[in-house]
Amino acid sequence: MMEFRESIVLVTLLLFTVVAAVTATATGSATASLPAHHEDESHLHRRSFPKGFIFGAASSAYQYEGGAKEGSKGPSIWDNFTHAHPEKIADGSNGDVAVDQYHRYKIYVAGGCTPNEGDGHRYAYRFSISWPRILPNGSLNGGINKEGIDYYNNLINELLSQGLQPFVTLFHWDTPQGLDKQYGSFLSPRIVKDYQDYVEVCFREFGDRVKHWITFNEPHVFTDYGYASGIFAPGRCSSWEIGRCKNGDSDKEPYIVGHHILLAHAAAVDLYRNKFQKTQNGKIGMTLDCN
Repeated sequence: MMEFRESIVLVTLLLFTVVAAVTATATGSATASLPAHHEDESHLHRRSFPKGFIFGAASSAYQYEGGAKEGSKGPSIWDNFTHAHPEKIADGSNGDVAVDQYHRYKIYVAGGCTPNEGDGHRYAYRFSISWPRILPNGSLNGGINKEGIDYYNNLINELLSQGLQPFVTLFHWDTPQGLDKQYGSFLSPRIVKDYQDYVEVCFREFGDRVKHWITFNEPHVFTDYGYASGIFAPGRCSSWEIGRCKNGDSDKEPYIVGHHILLAHAAAVDLYRNKFQKTQNGKIGMTLDCN
């Protein structure tokens, strides 16, 4: 889409790389050599992978769910961004409906990868939970949305009934608009407590069935595109940057946001390990895009 401004986020990216406890998605050895007849890509198939290897697909809430104003969901910064700045979206569209996973999840789950019980592999679907669908204004003082809890319970149960393991991303760039308006969301240290409260609701409600948690998806993309170049929500940058933003500081804000993401990640991991992991037997980490 646009070139990364790698120099802006280099320090933050290095910090992410150091602190992230990345959840393993495959149990096979990455260095194991394939049989000679598998070295040619034309012969690559499922049997080429070791037993226990996890095959799957991934999505994000804003790009897939739809139902933007249904089920008592609150707005996210992406809801606000796409409606306020359709010119910053290639085709001017938004995620109000998307692929309508909110209503059609059973159809999509049934039409996905069908596990073969005898091949020794595992199968998964990674999706993200929309923070404002759980906490409409972003914090506990706005109440927990039972309709949102019910939706994700239904999705998780449907996946398990089809033999698919749920991998859950807790944050895929869709900050609650309420928190962004109230105190600037990830520009403020207040976000750490609100994020911790949100993930605790998720651990409590879904952790009996979810065994793979991802705290943040590709945080350097969120910090760079959202706060350095301004081409992603919340669209903050210096006026001389690509996004020609009205508000922001491309030299400072990406580092502030990155710092608070690291603190929020640490708070979530600490909470899970000390309060939930022993009884739920799950894993928790961060997804990094390290290219």
